[in-house]
Amino acid sequence: MIVRYKDVRAVLTSPDSSRNLREPGLPRMVSGTALEDDPAALINQDPPEHTRYRRIMQGTFTPKHIERWRPRAAAIANELIDAAGQEFDVVADFALPLPARVICEMLGVPMDRFEQFRGWTEMFLSTSEASSEARGEGFAAFMAYAGELIAEHRVRRGDDLIDLLIEARDDGDRLSEAELTHMVFTLIMAGHETTASIIIRGTYRLLCHPEQYAQLAARPELLEPAVEEILRCEGPGGNGLLRRVTGDIELSGGVIPAGAVVLPNPTGANHDPSAFADPQRFDIHRFAETAVNPHLSFGHGPHYCLGANLARMELQEAFRALATRLPGLCAQEDLATLRWSDDGLIYRPLRLLVKGG
Repeated sequence: MIVRYKDVRAVLTSPDSSRNLREPGLPRMVSGTALEDDPAALINQDPPEHTRYRRIMQGTFTPKHIERWRPRAAAIANELIDAAGQEFDVVADFALPLPARVICEMLGVPMDRFEQFRGWTEMFLSTSEASSEARGEGFAAFMAYAGELIAEHRVRRGDDLIDLLIEARDDGDRLSEAELTHMVFTLIMAGHETTASIIIRGTYRLLCHPEQYAQLAARPELLEPAVEEILRCEGPGGNGLLRRVTGDIELSGGVIPAGAVVLPNPTGANHDPSAFADPQRFDIHRFAETAVNPHLSFGHGPHYCLGANLARMELQEAFRALATRLPGLCAQEDLATLRWSDDGLIYRPLRLLVKGG
């Protein structure tokens, strides 16, 4: 396992660091319908396939395109708070439905299919109790619906995210039908669970530091650096993704030989004291300083998260709504007693109490 900041960056950028699941030698950390186990997923490809895919997609997730959906993300966040009343479960009433509704609107999923759509996506969550058979059936049904949705958009063009995916091209090269459906599935899975998890864990982190939550509520200009600090502390990188070394890679602790399997750990890198001063300290002011190293929660190098701009926008609007609409937010239960799943979702509700209107 690679944990030092410079070493993790080196592994993530090395051409001798392979994610190709079609080649022998890369063990799996998960099984079933998870993206990490799907050879067709973008995260599991190497050049030239990966390079082609990214080149076609590079214009789809630019800040300019993502900003178009910011007003709707903000409106949905506020609608969820309006419906919550004086007490609400941040997991069930806010963190899970917010990214689900945002991605549905971005993909042009009709609202009369939302509950079915949400049922599919929640079945794929790591914390779901659905059987492997049920997940397999749900995956097949979801992929079939994704194909129908793409076909409908081919007939009736609009300006939804699927339309951008259909139009994406590089010198005439476009995504195949299979690549399009896999990209839709990737957006749902990567955008739903990870964004929900960071909203939950970020809220938890802010409530553990009520003085910083109060500062965020009083000073909206702290929103962007606060989100970056939440990403550094609670980011989606988790334990990283296994890579097979195809050529010797020299790191600070020695040489990783060709044929070895390594696990670059972005969470470890984000807490490396050589990169971040006092890394265990949560500080929403940390990234207000432009000289600080960038966190690795979205990865680095060729596999840098394609949806990073989308994730940032959703997180900014989620925490903007919480801080500005609910400045008196506090936990109804002892934060020290909360139980967490391996992937960072709370097993039981994180109930929040609204104080002061």
